[in-house]
Amino acid sequence: MPLALQSKEMTQLLIAWSNGDQAALEQLMPLIHGELRKLAHHYMSRERAGHTLQTSALVNEVYLRLIDGQSVRWESRAHFFGIASRAMRQILVDYARSRGAQKRGGDAVRVELNEAAQLSREPASEIVALDEALNELAEFDERLSRVVELRFFGGLSVEETADVLGVHANTVVKDWRVAKAWLRRSLGQEANDEG
Repeated sequence: MPLALQSKEMTQLLIAWSNGDQAALEQLMPLIHGELRKLAHHYMSRERAGHTLQTSALVNEVYLRLIDGQSVRWESRAHFFGIASRAMRQILVDYARSRGAQKRGGDAVRVELNEAAQLSREPASEIVALDEALNELAEFDERLSRVVELRFFGGLSVEETADVLGVHANTVVKDWRVAKAWLRRSLGQEANDEG
């Protein structure tokens, strides 16, 4: 099925589900799962080997958070994946923080999952630093922070990001460039302050 048609179908099903149609949810589940899998794979393909959080665990956690959020009035596929990218960011940051606590002697239990795709080239501390920098950026300019969240954590295209934010694609391109420069400077200064 062409992407535009699938996107339209997904939007219609999300709206129907928001209106209480449980049959729409049943039709939507395979589409959601497939899209979340692509999103997680996109992010995880950049990650280092040896990380214990795996694609299926990330997909399942995001899926559960989104499905449990039944009070959300879904507007479109892009809206859904905008929220999914925020959930993915939070899961990855929470995971990185818990891994940092384990390294400092925390008593969290390590659970191995049985899938080959694994997460994170960046050490856990760098994911946490990115999250903190994004929070600082949001204080300066919320939209710049959302652009990074949607593009980096969500894997959304420029057009999909523009749709979620309700801006023109050219604005997203400009914001993406500005946000990356701001984050490079912020994360570089942080690294220099520590060393």
